[in-house]
Amino acid sequence: MTMTVDGNHADDTNDRAELSAFDALKASGALDEVMAKIDTGQLQITGQGGFLQEMVKAVLERGLQTELTEHLGYDKGDLAGRLLPNARNGFSSKTVSSEVGDVPLAIPRDRDGTFVPTLVPRGARRIGGLDDMIVALYAGGMPVRDIEHHLASTIGTEISRETISKITDSVLEEVLEWQRRPLDPIYPILYLDAIVVKIRSGQQVTNRAAHIAVGVDLDGIKHVLGIWVQEHEGAKFWAGICAELANRGVRDVLIACTDGLTGFGDAIEATWPHTVVQTCTVHLIRASMRFVAYGDRKAVASSLRSIYTAPTVDAAQAALDDFKSSQWGVKYPTAVRTWESAWERFIPFLAFPPALRKIIYTTNAIESLNYQLRKIIKNRGHFPNDQAAVKLLWLAICSIEDKRARERDRLSKDRLAPRTGREVNRLIEGSLTTGWKQALGALVINYPDRLDPYLT
Repeated sequence: MTMTVDGNHADDTNDRAELSAFDALKASGALDEVMAKIDTGQLQITGQGGFLQEMVKAVLERGLQTELTEHLGYDKGDLAGRLLPNARNGFSSKTVSSEVGDVPLAIPRDRDGTFVPTLVPRGARRIGGLDDMIVALYAGGMPVRDIEHHLASTIGTEISRETISKITDSVLEEVLEWQRRPLDPIYPILYLDAIVVKIRSGQQVTNRAAHIAVGVDLDGIKHVLGIWVQEHEGAKFWAGICAELANRGVRDVLIACTDGLTGFGDAIEATWPHTVVQTCTVHLIRASMRFVAYGDRKAVASSLRSIYTAPTVDAAQAALDDFKSSQWGVKYPTAVRTWESAWERFIPFLAFPPALRKIIYTTNAIESLNYQLRKIIKNRGHFPNDQAAVKLLWLAICSIEDKRARERDRLSKDRLAPRTGREVNRLIEGSLTTGWKQALGALVINYPDRLDPYLT
């Protein structure tokens, strides 16, 4: 998921070179006759016998002939070949699947049977990025059965569901490597939350919790630190996740933002005893609204606003007391108790300036990611096991960030293009936290002893 400047530069250079070669071919008029046949319907672009399929076939077979020539040491038809012990020995037929459909190939052979092609390796049945296409479709939430139908109906390639599953399973080692990678020694802010995924267990489909941790590093960059699937979201399991993060190198977390789960704070402090645990204000408002009639919710929410926008803890306490004695507090005492029971975990952000408050008062940084993931897993339905769920979530995270990276790249190339907050919205890995410089300054003032060793 990490991209380097050198790698991007090399890709851009290759893209420009390919574009220049195509422009030169088009300018030469070599494609005019082909285009004319396509316009008159004499030649199809795609499908069986289409131009793209035949072009791929011609290029591959020519490349294989070149490989065999290099292997034998003489060109086809060269009389010098009669003096050499090895020689050409006809062809064997083979069909490979590609992004333009199934391509029948004539694979050249040598008499000794020592020729091993590299362009189309022995045993290879797929070429030209088809595996990447399948993985991309899977990352978008498309079930294996739908991928099978999509490939057959769009490019005419028949690939079994078992093969598709094996292709998507090829990323599992990369997922495990990512899940076990070393982490930074400190993340000033850590967001912890879970989403529900459906897992098949025997003859039943049950709801399980996919736990996700997003850390903000000293540069304000957000990183998804891991994905863990468990039967239920609970403080005990979160304690295990925090211990795992510590084992992977996280020595300190300044502020952890959570959804207010009972025992969550104790679970975090068991690993990092000096971490400030901040309950998400949005989750707290939702929790208190459970007890409010639908017709009263707008008025109650307006009354609660004075609590979480208060300038100080004392002002917030006074606002809560006022709400408690108001008509809404009297009518909905359970809503008041919700705020009172979460008070100690709610008030920490009130001690910080506005720049830092905006970042920690809610778990929106991870909720926006979860929203995207929910859309994808909704299409998928249920998973056969926990590993399959983690695999799709990881692929989805990669896909989400790839989309944001392409959008940022497009905007960076066109500086005059109009920009809106929606266009440049970023989610996870590699995205910068808005207003981070001011927030980091506030953190340094409040936690100089814990931050200074990592800033120098």
